[in-house]
Amino acid sequence: MTFRTRRLAIALTLAAATSLSAPAFAKDVVIHAGRLIDGVSRQPRERMSILIKGDRIVGVEQGFVDKPGAEVVDLSTSTVLPGLIDAHVHLLIELGKGSQIVNAVTKNAFDHLLEGTVNARKTLMAGFTSVRDVGGYTPAIVALKKAVTAGEIAGPRMWVAGSIISPTGGHADASTGFDDALSKPEWTDGIADGPEEAIKSVRRHHREGTDLIKIVPSGGVASVGDDPQAQLMTDEEIKAVVDTAHTLHMKVAAHAHGTVAIEHAAKLGVDSIEHGSFADADGDKIMKANGTWLVPTLTAGASVVDYAKLHPELLAPSVAAKALAVGPIMQANLSRAYKAGVKIAFGTDAGVFAHGTNAREFELMVGAGMTPMDTIIAATSSAATLIGDEADIGSIQAGRYADIIAVAGDPLKDIAQLRSIAFVMKGGAVVKAGPATAGTR
Repeated sequence: MTFRTRRLAIALTLAAATSLSAPAFAKDVVIHAGRLIDGVSRQPRERMSILIKGDRIVGVEQGFVDKPGAEVVDLSTSTVLPGLIDAHVHLLIELGKGSQIVNAVTKNAFDHLLEGTVNARKTLMAGFTSVRDVGGYTPAIVALKKAVTAGEIAGPRMWVAGSIISPTGGHADASTGFDDALSKPEWTDGIADGPEEAIKSVRRHHREGTDLIKIVPSGGVASVGDDPQAQLMTDEEIKAVVDTAHTLHMKVAAHAHGTVAIEHAAKLGVDSIEHGSFADADGDKIMKANGTWLVPTLTAGASVVDYAKLHPELLAPSVAAKALAVGPIMQANLSRAYKAGVKIAFGTDAGVFAHGTNAREFELMVGAGMTPMDTIIAATSSAATLIGDEADIGSIQAGRYADIIAVAGDPLKDIAQLRSIAFVMKGGAVVKAGPATAGTR
């Protein structure tokens, strides 16, 4: 263990000491659901019972049933859903909390790790019981995932990409714009130039415990000096990452704003396009033909526009101008892709905006023309399929984890209901029970 890794471990231990420990779950529980949206059916069902043993669902039955010795959770006046899944978050960061430039040179990996423990809890309490973290310094985000998995930190189930694989000067080269004398390992941990370096980086990520790979074929918005329209990774580099990752049973998420990067990455076999801001009808056809998922992150687009208009001083040079160009087109692009039949998975880019407010994405997706049920499916079974663990998460069915949430109203009539999660259960343990829930007996 290196000195730096030991310090990260110490930071995480301190965070664990101040966090809520995971509550013990009852051996047998029955949830009475007034209205059930199970994550796979297109129609809700009324007056259902969800049977839970330990951390798993063992059955779903019509009517309000009791089982001898089982605790009853009464959600008979609520709408019950699977725990939500955000397939694009960054738990270690939060844009908008002070100047990008100042934060970059005054906060270190330990600061971000401690902030991540708070962000993980906020995310869970907002009803997101699973997330795909698609970019965070590998030692820190892997440590956070391990602590959450062990029950030492309250947070969602995590699939993590670690440090983003980027070309020199690309979207994930955080040293761009700084004096060459300034350097941090986390700024350049994922830099890879050429196919051989890309292959080695993927293998190193796998060795260090990441679950998937994140690449940045195009430039970005919240980074300095790069062009979102330009393809900055070569086809050879993208293919090297995809082939190596898939051999290791790891999926590849590709941050891509520009049309060329989107089309090339989809043809070369990435599993998802993140953002897809400047996609067009041809790109939609290519994504659909290759089975590539689109993770639209509309909240990120709306948020960076707000920063650029109201608080440009918080952003690094060149970021505000890019935000004003990219943000307004993202909703229209989702609308076109949805109508074209591109597979959509819910993802927000939380970290670009405040963690715990992820559910705003539902309203923006509905505003783009998606039905409320389709947005819920995108955040449950579809996101689980993208992650590759639909056997465990994303639906209320026998065999799945008992990851269950509830809201007081009907989100199919008012999707904004998902901003107010009254009840959260993760793996059979109730972690939030608000006043809208009727209680247990």
